[in-house]
Amino acid sequence: MASCFSYVSSRNKCYQYSFSRAGLRSSTSDLGDGTVLHCWIPQTHIDSKPTLLLLHGIGANAMWQWDRFIDRFIRRFNVYVPDLLFFGDSYTTRPDRTESFQASCVMKAMDGYGVGTMTVAGLSYGGFVAYSLAAQFKERIDRVVLICAGVALEEKDVEDGMFKVKSPEEAATLLFPQSPSMLRRLLQLSFYKPPIWIPSCFAMDYIHVMCKDYLQERKELVEALHKGRRFSNLPKITQPTLMIWGEEDQVFPVELAHRLRRYLGEDKAQLVLLKKTGHAINEEKPKEMYKHMKSFLCTDAIIHDS
Repeated sequence: MASCFSYVSSRNKCYQYSFSRAGLRSSTSDLGDGTVLHCWIPQTHIDSKPTLLLLHGIGANAMWQWDRFIDRFIRRFNVYVPDLLFFGDSYTTRPDRTESFQASCVMKAMDGYGVGTMTVAGLSYGGFVAYSLAAQFKERIDRVVLICAGVALEEKDVEDGMFKVKSPEEAATLLFPQSPSMLRRLLQLSFYKPPIWIPSCFAMDYIHVMCKDYLQERKELVEALHKGRRFSNLPKITQPTLMIWGEEDQVFPVELAHRLRRYLGEDKAQLVLLKKTGHAINEEKPKEMYKHMKSFLCTDAIIHDS
């Protein structure tokens, strides 16, 4: 199917048009040392507006995960939406796979665009990178939104049976499916109400377009999240933080949200739990997700929704 007509490639082009129509343009930064970062940036950066950095999770590229939010956020913010390394058009020849390295690359790109202080929001894996940005660049990040981002996990949580998967290697295999059956299993894990039926031809099209490039490097990203991870080593960020979580999240169970909130302190971290919602909040509950983000990010102004 992919060789004749690809629905996934066509949808990708629609997202490109949608981002451009919203007022963003595609930009690629050569960061040196074999690292290139692609980012959607404002066609015109308006100094009177605050800046919002949106970081995607593991899966498709940034456009697929943030498209339905761009029109609304761009009214209030200078919006920047990068593809993290090994997604979209971003890559590196360096061996570092940590979220700390991802964060430093994103900040280096933002430096190149002349961005100063910013708010950062991260979905799932993007939340790990967002947290690392807030920890590394305290003076540059003013607020943080973490959406189903299990930054409080420990390596031993896998061994203790907190997760549906038995090892980081199994998680990596599941997150980058190479067969229709594995894609269906991923959807079952990610959604409270997963799609009832996914045609194999569509599943293979999605896999061909989204899950073939940088497969080994992406698996290494997932393994780097878990290997040797200890909660006691997690730096404590001090910025006001909003956590949005699905009560039925099977990827990063809600216990990780409570663990992180206790660690950061209730005066610094808000936690919003969405009922009958799994890990894919941006797909299952986009209106609720946007509502809570807007309330947290725009307390000094009102966004007039159409």
